[in-house]
Amino acid sequence: MEVRRNTDVEAAIVAKYAGMAGVLNEKLRRLWAATESRALGYGGDALVSAATGLARETIRKGRIELEAGVEQSDRIRRPGAGRPFLTKTQQGLADALERLVEPLTRGDPMSPLRWTCKSKARLAAALTRQGWVVSATSVGRLLHDLGFSLQVVRKTREGKSHPDRNKQFEFINAMAAKFLRLRKPVISVDTKKKELVGDFRNSGKEWQPRDDPERVLVHDFPDTATGKAIPYGVYDMARNEAYVSVGLDHDTPAFAVAAIRRWWLTMGRLAYPTARQLYITADAGGSNGYRARAWKVELQKFADEFQLAVMVSHFPPGTSKWNKIEHRLFCHITVNWRGKPLRTFETVVQLIGNTRTTTGLRVRARLDKRTYPTGIKITPAVMKMLSLRQGDFHGEWNYEIQPRS
Repeated sequence: MEVRRNTDVEAAIVAKYAGMAGVLNEKLRRLWAATESRALGYGGDALVSAATGLARETIRKGRIELEAGVEQSDRIRRPGAGRPFLTKTQQGLADALERLVEPLTRGDPMSPLRWTCKSKARLAAALTRQGWVVSATSVGRLLHDLGFSLQVVRKTREGKSHPDRNKQFEFINAMAAKFLRLRKPVISVDTKKKELVGDFRNSGKEWQPRDDPERVLVHDFPDTATGKAIPYGVYDMARNEAYVSVGLDHDTPAFAVAAIRRWWLTMGRLAYPTARQLYITADAGGSNGYRARAWKVELQKFADEFQLAVMVSHFPPGTSKWNKIEHRLFCHITVNWRGKPLRTFETVVQLIGNTRTTTGLRVRARLDKRTYPTGIKITPAVMKMLSLRQGDFHGEWNYEIQPRS
């Protein structure tokens, strides 16, 4: 009968504890267990411990607190309870960790971790070899207290800066504002990053059914690609619209000017039927670089064909990100095709052509299947035949090509 009575009592305690455990904190839990134990009398600690899983020592502490009188307080544990900080039990640990990490941030070639991954586990192992007792988790907490955090490499250094960089920016802004004020066409041109076309992963995330992502190849080997897409963009600053020619051969000056020609035929001359001048802003290098003779030769052909005076301004070396097309067009194309495999050239063209923004950007894209040979030499004699006039300020960056009648 005694065994059955104890079983019934234990079952009752289990039922009560199950109903209250979710709302009890550590302090209230041991006080409640102590109250039940004291009500049961002799053997109460053992019964409550078996029913709730609480240690007998915890229940005894609760009874001592009840006997001493429970004060109203927000504290759950007595002052000073809990495991002491490592920095107190091992004085100098934080300094040792800081000495280990700081040489890495300052580029010290003699640091033992200079050429390895600076992970919490490696830092903890290095401290352990020095005689400290510390875990990777504790290292992470100490690093946070010391003011360290995980950082990515940030692109901020532009390399050598030309002394007339800002003056060239001001010149470009002034000329663009003048052309726009007179309702003359102003375009920004550049080649977007080349993309492998095939069953490859594309960075970014796209909404898909749960646990059913797009499946692509594990490795992005160029020899398994269908080809390489070369998007060359022409952005109309006044109308917030663009034309992108997607090439599949080579990024040459002939390809670049062919894209400008297609923009003028399909969009430009319809928007500017009376225009006799065109202002182009371009990077300093690449297929439209200021040193490329073929770029000027192809622009001369374009000027002769449409009887347009073409004025060109190049951004100083190392400042291509200031070109309008970078943050008015290319960034939106990247967002539009994020997470979508570029399996065919038609996919690339469709995704570019359907790029839209809330500010009204419109894009037209076409596939250019023509071939553009490389290595074409332009002789000085050919250059002398061009109707090219260099500007007074940095004529190598700012020049005008007049149409030849």
